[in-house]
Amino acid sequence: MVDEDRPKLTAMVTDCLVDARPIDGEFRVARRDGDVRTVHMMGEPVLDTDGSTASMWAVLRDVSELRRSQRVVSETRDSLHAQRQTARTEHRLAVELQEAVLPPWHGSLRLPHRGPGVLDVATHHLPASTNTLIGGDWYDALELTDGETLLSVGDLTGHGVGVASNMTMLLGAVRGMAMAGARPGQLMALLNQLLDATVQPALGSAVCCRYRPATRTLMWAQAGHPAPLLFRDGTGRVLSAPDGVLLGATSGAAYGQAEETLEVGDLLLLHTDGLVPGHTGAAAVNLLAALAPRLTGTATAQDCLRTVVQEFGEGEREDNACVLVAKVTS
Repeated sequence: MVDEDRPKLTAMVTDCLVDARPIDGEFRVARRDGDVRTVHMMGEPVLDTDGSTASMWAVLRDVSELRRSQRVVSETRDSLHAQRQTARTEHRLAVELQEAVLPPWHGSLRLPHRGPGVLDVATHHLPASTNTLIGGDWYDALELTDGETLLSVGDLTGHGVGVASNMTMLLGAVRGMAMAGARPGQLMALLNQLLDATVQPALGSAVCCRYRPATRTLMWAQAGHPAPLLFRDGTGRVLSAPDGVLLGATSGAAYGQAEETLEVGDLLLLHTDGLVPGHTGAAAVNLLAALAPRLTGTATAQDCLRTVVQEFGEGEREDNACVLVAKVTS
């Protein structure tokens, strides 16, 4: 008998013999080999003719394995509950980080706000069908101090709070370095150094463009990312990409830079992987380029974006995706 259970057993037997109460309880027994067993005891008093307790009967059953199994189930349930609570908290934090850092405007944005060569810009974030997967996709459009316009999209591998936090860091770095005058190729090299220096190893892809409205010149660079698509006169083509490896893949990587002269009416489409569900690489590009006849007649960037989302955004999606559309209006 385990010493601390002796009072319990004594009380059960006393209550039965003295107060004629039934017994239904458990106590532990320590065996010689050190194993502790749990014994369940049920019993009732046997009354004499005058109503007093003459004796008692009891049935004892070893319930050690049953109680051990119940403890395991209870502990597992508690653990799963704690994990679900943690997952919900992390998901909420990742969503809040994403919402806090992505541009707050909805609909179209005209950049720059003054001057010639205006770009009509519209963006959209497409969440994964499983809403617990918060990734590191971003999009951005920003008027710079020299009158040029920054357009960028990017994606970090993985999901969760850590990825959302790194995405926040990278997007802040993109904005700051672009404001400071860094050109796209240089900006990508600096982003690569930044990601390489982070405590948590990560890989990312990105495309960054600077648009000069006075000459309608697009200067851009990429880091292992799908190149922008240019739609003009009812046809679509992918821009020839300069050299650029994934961010965080190798230290000291160099990134090329390309230029493209745009025309009034041109439509530029930037996107992250996963925009076209079930298709990547050339297959995804071909499907996007095939939208050219439908995009030619669109009056605004928002109209174009709506067409893309209607075509590719309504089915099941394994991962998050971002799309940015910019139309040269003057």
